[in-house]
Amino acid sequence: MARGVTDRRVIDAMLKIPRHIFVQEAFAAQAYSDKPLPIGEKQTISQPYIVALMTEKLALTGTEKVLEIGTGSGYQTALLATLADRVYSAERIRPLALRARKCLDSLKLFNVQLRINDSEGSPIGWEDEAPFDAIIVTAGAPSVPVILTEQLARGGRLVIPVGTDVDQQLVTIIKDEDGELHQELSIMCRFVPLIGAQGWQA
Repeated sequence: MARGVTDRRVIDAMLKIPRHIFVQEAFAAQAYSDKPLPIGEKQTISQPYIVALMTEKLALTGTEKVLEIGTGSGYQTALLATLADRVYSAERIRPLALRARKCLDSLKLFNVQLRINDSEGSPIGWEDEAPFDAIIVTAGAPSVPVILTEQLARGGRLVIPVGTDVDQQLVTIIKDEDGELHQELSIMCRFVPLIGAQGWQA
């Protein structure tokens, strides 16, 4: 695959999941272009290359329990559901979460649990289901939230964009079997800001 994404399982999943059902009808003709698209509520569906890269960095084998922060359109969620055993996805914008659930159900991806965190001050993550083998955050954070590293299983991976509310760098946190954290830096990227106590103010 172009630009270095080589995980065959990720590529096959992206070929399998129809991106057009996750975008607004007005943008359906652009669904397979390599660019982000608006999905309403001032949110976007990420560029396919970034989705593929972040998914590859999770190094999923099919047995994992995965946490996603920011369901959005549900497209990334659908890929995770195809590649992992169980997916827990949290979204703060209720209309997006409800629309994503319909899309996931239409694809018979029933191994996804969705939670709407739309109350002020809701803690990030899904503490009562932790630990998770992999965590992916689809919004830009000012730093790596400690609460998420605490919810990461030993041997697990956390992928998150970190930087300003405009530009970020993709960061992979790996927790080794002793519980020590190791950081890998990747490309610069641009995500909508992570809103909340561990992110930016709304």
